[in-house]
Amino acid sequence: MGASSAPSEEPAPPAAPVRFAHNSERQFALLLDFYGIAWDYEPREFVLEWDRLGAPVLAFRPDFYLPAYDLYIEITTLNQKLVTKKNRKIRQLRALYPGTKIKILYQRDYLNLLVKYGLEEPSQLADAGLDEVEPMPLNFDVDTDE
Repeated sequence: MGASSAPSEEPAPPAAPVRFAHNSERQFALLLDFYGIAWDYEPREFVLEWDRLGAPVLAFRPDFYLPAYDLYIEITTLNQKLVTKKNRKIRQLRALYPGTKIKILYQRDYLNLLVKYGLEEPSQLADAGLDEVEPMPLNFDVDTDE
């Protein structure tokens, strides 16, 4: 007998669990899931520098891509020296791939989101230098001069 054209009643297999590089990425994914925002984890690598033979020597893979916003998100909870390197990579990405939207969430932004959306208790983050004022709402607008 030939294949049936009736739809299968079997559910789709569950997606493989994502292995995040850092707990901050896992928490951000939970926040996106809670608000029903579709995301992909590290879906694209952008080559930033090539050697003289054309082989890639420096690349950058943003943490998240939000298809509904056509936006990449990079979360950084690193020390300032490493943040400076990451900012340079973002500038290179913007120069080499014009029109690619990317937003960085710095440590302060990230920690404020955790508190605002109830993912961490403020008392646990007392020494983290959180803002004294109400955190800004979740905003995916892109500043091109970050």
